[in-house]
Amino acid sequence: MTIGGVPLLLTTVMLAVTSGLSGAAASDVQQEATSASLASVLPAPVVATATQGVTYRITTTTTIYAQAGSAAAADIAGQLAAILRPSTGYPVPIAAAPSSGPADGISLLLSGAPTEVGDEGYQLDVTDASIVVRANQPAGLFAGVQTLRQLLPPAVESASVQPGPWEVAGGQIVDHPRFAHRGAMLDVARHFLPVSVVKRYIDEIALYKLNRLHLHLSDDQGWRIAVNSWPNLAIYGGSTEVGGGTGGYYTQDEYRQIVAYAAVRYITIVPEIDMPGHTNAALASYAELNCDNVAPKLYTGTKVGFSSLCVSKEITYTFLDQVLGEIAALTPGPYLHIGGDEASSTTASDYTTFMNRAQQIVAAHGKTVVGWHDIVNAPVLPSTVAQFWGTTTSNAAVTAAAQNGTKVVMSPANHTYLDMKYNSRTRLGQHWAGYIDVQDAYGWDPGAYLAGVGETSVLGVEAPLWTETIETLADVEYMAFPRLPAIAELGWSPMSTHDWASFNQRLGAQGPRWHVMGINYYHSTQVSWPTGS
Repeated sequence: MTIGGVPLLLTTVMLAVTSGLSGAAASDVQQEATSASLASVLPAPVVATATQGVTYRITTTTTIYAQAGSAAAADIAGQLAAILRPSTGYPVPIAAAPSSGPADGISLLLSGAPTEVGDEGYQLDVTDASIVVRANQPAGLFAGVQTLRQLLPPAVESASVQPGPWEVAGGQIVDHPRFAHRGAMLDVARHFLPVSVVKRYIDEIALYKLNRLHLHLSDDQGWRIAVNSWPNLAIYGGSTEVGGGTGGYYTQDEYRQIVAYAAVRYITIVPEIDMPGHTNAALASYAELNCDNVAPKLYTGTKVGFSSLCVSKEITYTFLDQVLGEIAALTPGPYLHIGGDEASSTTASDYTTFMNRAQQIVAAHGKTVVGWHDIVNAPVLPSTVAQFWGTTTSNAAVTAAAQNGTKVVMSPANHTYLDMKYNSRTRLGQHWAGYIDVQDAYGWDPGAYLAGVGETSVLGVEAPLWTETIETLADVEYMAFPRLPAIAELGWSPMSTHDWASFNQRLGAQGPRWHVMGINYYHSTQVSWPTGS
């Protein structure tokens, strides 16, 4: 296999060797790479080759040329222009790319990319005359544009005119993802987060080439999406949150807005309705969902494992069919997440019965089941995806399922849970899975972490952010950054590039960008932040 005429194995090894240098040699390489801007890209590209002495400068005459006839390419060009115009003060017009080839400007083309980069990869070439991003599909163009953003000075993210200059160092990047699923999860059930916060988080995760946002829409403390056939779920079940706040929920139109906003950033929304446990908000909303026909009180605490839908009642499956049917109709992505964790109030036999029915209902609505890894304790459909959240490196049931064909999303709580405290002094978060600083988030291999679950069984990685203690956008950002980019790199970059010293430098280089963007990030002492960031 080759990329740009160079053997894939060789290019990744060359990049890994550069990343793994130590001492003076590493400093020399780092200095040279930094001057070319290529070493600052995060996640690390498969291969990046600098062209010394070459620079492209964006000026008042720079035009963005989008693939002719492609509405998607034109939309991506519009997103790039929307970033460049406020900070540069330049008009940055958009035009159709000429058939004669790349013009003097920035070209976004759906032709000429190596086939090996697949649907999400890209090739980016910078000369003194032009910048050209080539991809096989629009998702790859979008990914290439995110890399281009990082090759520009951090001030490009400013909402007001900055002095510049707006230079991009010459060279070539050829890049594609390691895993298909690169996700973040946002728990909007424990504390409700408004649409504006979700959209902001989508923007932030898109910069690092994540392509899934898993929304935890229901739990004991709140139900967060309107369901027309069961209106009390949102109206009553969504009326509170942890600590007794006012809660809230998304109307179906608001949910559609989130889905659409994510889609133009090539992020798929994965909605979760947790079941059969974590269901007190639903049980409180409708007495008939309880085995004794008595609705419990709304719950504002943080304990788990005490609630369960009534497995023996047929109304339970009518409920599932109608609720999941409405959400499936609102969600163009292929997945419905049905939770399945911590169902301590459901017997093993009832759990199996319930999961058999629930999976069939999801399939009948044309969706693929995702569940927390507890779901493999019941028979699973061949297509069902298990999301591993344990803190150990072995789990016999998950291993057996993987060896039988089940794909696994890796979310080990002691590495990926963004709600874990950084250290004992962290004001927010919990620490039941341990303290997680940046090195803990980065220092593992998703493809070789769980015994008996090899890379071919791993669909990808995901970083959950539970919100028992999280109430605001500032809280979300403080816990997600700088750890989320570590998970993003594990999901995108080849393992051969995995090197803490290199990652530390590239992560630190994001600090000034986050400062300009107004991201409330944690200044981990493990990271080499530039002065003033």
